[in-house]
Amino acid sequence: MIQVNRRAALAMGASALALAGTNAVAQTKRKLRFSSAFTEQDLRAEAYKNLAAALKDDIDFEPFWGNTLFKQGTELVALQRGNLEMCNLAPADISKQIPAWSLMTSAYLFRDSDHLKKTFKSDVGQEFAKMARDQLGIQIITPVYFGSRHVNLKPDKQIRTPADLAGVKLRMPPGEFWQFLGESIGANPTPVAYAEVYTALQSGAIDGQDNPLVASRLMKFYEVTSQFVLTGHVVGYDVMVVTTKVWDAMTADQRSKFQVAAEKAIDDYTAKFNAQEKEALELFKSEGKKVYAPDLNAFRSHAQKKYLEKYGNDWPKGALERINAIS
Repeated sequence: MIQVNRRAALAMGASALALAGTNAVAQTKRKLRFSSAFTEQDLRAEAYKNLAAALKDDIDFEPFWGNTLFKQGTELVALQRGNLEMCNLAPADISKQIPAWSLMTSAYLFRDSDHLKKTFKSDVGQEFAKMARDQLGIQIITPVYFGSRHVNLKPDKQIRTPADLAGVKLRMPPGEFWQFLGESIGANPTPVAYAEVYTALQSGAIDGQDNPLVASRLMKFYEVTSQFVLTGHVVGYDVMVVTTKVWDAMTADQRSKFQVAAEKAIDDYTAKFNAQEKEALELFKSEGKKVYAPDLNAFRSHAQKKYLEKYGNDWPKGALERINAIS
């Protein structure tokens, strides 16, 4: 009986140790509440789900799609107050607290999704990431590309330089940032709500609009316009961020695993998105729309000059030139 009781006690002790070990592992999983403006049907949601699957042993990913937890534009403050751990954050929100970041939202800064990624990995990109970390308490993981904006016009007028857009009523989203963007490429910016763009083009209230190609296809703007001028004046992107509290609590191995998994998830998504952009171009051409590139050097120099005059004093000296030089 004594031997049996001893065996039972040892067995119970071993079970308790095993259970304690299991609980310890479970307790190391970090809950990450995640907020995004895009819906669960968006390709980017698939990328974040793939990231969560790759990190399922380390994190408990709790997504809130379509701003169901926090309104768009309020996520950064939520991160800073500890009410949110992870976010797909607009760079314009960072620039509201760090004026130097207005450079990262300016026209013709990035050439394409590849240049965007290379910039954030470069020394100058890491300097901007450090600003965000030191001043805002957020760790930037990777940029998340969502399409370059191009001019889409109703009039059949050849556009080669910014001078050719003089007097053209180009719909831009409401707000000072967007209106200035329209001015920087030579157009007459006209604020119109996104849902009203199709009818505004149809009626002639505006001459054109600018949006990523995939969005223009989705909204069927090509039905009421004649041409797409591939200006690529803004590379649209957000940044994947977590709070420094979360990041610093991870081990070096966990941070490395997180970074690698995040970059793979976003790289895979970007390849799919770029394929969709090409499909959109082919559709526009098949619909008989003119599709061509203008003098991009003329547009770039004109826009960057405008931005330097308005915001240049806030930008770190030489940062624009360093980003321009990244190949």
